[in-house]
Amino acid sequence: MSSALELLDRECILAGLTATAQSVLSRLELFPTLDSTNAYLQAGARDHWPSGAVCLAEQQSAGRGRLGRSWLTPFGASLALSLLWRFNLPPEKLSGLSLATGIAVARTLQAFGVSNVGLKWPNDVWWRKRKLGGILLDSGSDAGVFHVVAGIGLNVNLPSHTGELIDQPWVDLQEILATPVISRNRLAANLINELIETFIGFEQGGFADLAGEWARFDVITGQRVQLQMLNRTITGIARGVNITGALLLETESGEIKPYIGGEISLRVQS
Repeated sequence: MSSALELLDRECILAGLTATAQSVLSRLELFPTLDSTNAYLQAGARDHWPSGAVCLAEQQSAGRGRLGRSWLTPFGASLALSLLWRFNLPPEKLSGLSLATGIAVARTLQAFGVSNVGLKWPNDVWWRKRKLGGILLDSGSDAGVFHVVAGIGLNVNLPSHTGELIDQPWVDLQEILATPVISRNRLAANLINELIETFIGFEQGGFADLAGEWARFDVITGQRVQLQMLNRTITGIARGVNITGALLLETESGEIKPYIGGEISLRVQS
């Protein structure tokens, strides 16, 4: 089924925001094309933009995933959204924020009508073992104030020729929902609402308050996985996460060790 293209509309998105989101939002910027929504807000952070800035683009020319991978965003075929947030917390207290962001995305998709949403540690959004989206967190400091830019990319209606360039099983919302029109404006507003609520809560309780909810979406617990790090590879059985968001891996010896995201790539072994 083909889907009609709904272009992003600033007023439509603003109309869908909750009172909490409206009170926190400092700016909302939409672009037909941009190199990267994350890079744009990183530059804004260096120019001392306040917390609560949101950027969306119909198309990214240099979209990024984790570990320097590219992220494909053809015009109008996905949702590319980034949020700048300044936490009143030291960086070491932000462990698990990528997972918290994933929970916010999963909640949004469930409310949007997507059942069987899954999260693959530390930052992939899955649907029935296929990738629906991804999360990228960038951070930095300006004038001694720490900030995070949370970027979310969701496949909405990818052209088949674009899908051929993706090196793993993927899915988009058009296939899942099979509806003539997918309202990217409603999806964007709902996602902004959920991200802001989640980040406000994270500031109070960190990831510890969300660890139980992560287990609801976790698609890899109990499976054999391979962790690829800079200079070594480790295999074992995934045993969930701890209250810091670290993956708990049961090694061949039966010992369970925690591993923090960072520069780790995880693959589920068949």
